[in-house]
Amino acid sequence: MLKVPGAAEANTSLSARLNRKCFCITLDRTALWAALNHEAGDLEFCETFMASRPHLFSNVPVFLAASALDEMQGIVGAVEATARLQGYRDAVLSWAPEIAQRDFGPVGAMMGYDFHLDDDGPKLIEVNTNAGGAFLNALLAKAQKACCSEVDRALIGASEDRFETTVVKMFENEWRRQRGAGSPRRIAVVDDRPEEQYLYPEFVLASQLLLKHAFEATTGDASKLKYDGGKLRLDGQEIDLVYNRLVDFTFDRPEHAALRAAYQDGAVVVTPNPHNHALFASKRNLTLLSDPAALEAFGLPPEMRSRLAGVPRTTLVTRDNSDAVWQTRKDMFFKPLSGHGSKAVYRGDKVTKGVWAEIARGGYVAQAFASPGQRMIEIDGAPTPREMDVRLYTYDGRILLAAARLYQGQTTNFRTPGGGFAPVLVI
Repeated sequence: MLKVPGAAEANTSLSARLNRKCFCITLDRTALWAALNHEAGDLEFCETFMASRPHLFSNVPVFLAASALDEMQGIVGAVEATARLQGYRDAVLSWAPEIAQRDFGPVGAMMGYDFHLDDDGPKLIEVNTNAGGAFLNALLAKAQKACCSEVDRALIGASEDRFETTVVKMFENEWRRQRGAGSPRRIAVVDDRPEEQYLYPEFVLASQLLLKHAFEATTGDASKLKYDGGKLRLDGQEIDLVYNRLVDFTFDRPEHAALRAAYQDGAVVVTPNPHNHALFASKRNLTLLSDPAALEAFGLPPEMRSRLAGVPRTTLVTRDNSDAVWQTRKDMFFKPLSGHGSKAVYRGDKVTKGVWAEIARGGYVAQAFASPGQRMIEIDGAPTPREMDVRLYTYDGRILLAAARLYQGQTTNFRTPGGGFAPVLVI
């Protein structure tokens, strides 16, 4: 691998070439398994959880030009700057539910900005407030074997100690943004039926990391929370802070009534919370973030507006415009306003008339199609293409970690041979 110093275009070309032609297996699975067992505090952790998740980790890295990473960071910064503008906040909160209106202070732990990498540079396709995988990827980045000195230097993953320290400070800061001082005593990682979730192994890792840093930490089912006497409890223990991994972003489901009540009363710090989701992750927000005229009206400076050219144009589908959108559907990607992950999303060129009837009723956005990048891998000795995207895990606009996901099909799925999480190597 030859590195061309000081040439962004050359580095972009080099990273693309490496993604096409470098088939080096850099993942040391033995080292990764040992690290996972150690961090989980369970020598049988991988045997218990990883056998049923064979495509969670890819064997290969993804190469990314440093200039592309800079562009992504610039887009993140522009989104965060937009979210601080009163006009934008008023607009997105106008279609948010009541529970999302109040700002308790937290800005959202472990945000996820997802990018596709097409010929025109990085495109921000989605923002997530419950982005999964950071704790797994922090260990994945440390379990790589360098195939050359450039790869050895290129691993973007910060050292494990730095990741841990940053994560601990993140939760402490979220606490102080709402409480003013001190630290939470007991933190609960909360989801629905957590042990049944595909990413449950990282819930364990998150809890163990927090325990290592002198917090009391546990993982629990949101339906088991109890709220009485002004205290939120799980298994009889008072909870100070909830690390929220639910996809019920507004706590509407009956089984989340205790969490909803405690959150609304300010009796517990929740991060990320409904307010964070309303400001950043509602799919409808993309209609504003991709609209230069709206951004100008909000008072976003020209430099920031130019960065948001990296957000594909997104339109709300309504009964009034559905005929026009149908005509251009092949260049669109359709996402439900209330969806999460890859559920009920459709590439326009694959939409059937039956599916379109559902989309045309409303409740969807149409996003200009941004093609994912491509990573070639070897399967049984044969070069095989895989789609790829890059996720930046952030807190308060700062990158905590970057990782890629390799997959086959229209969305990420962790069911593709050769696919899964992959470390990002910056050229």
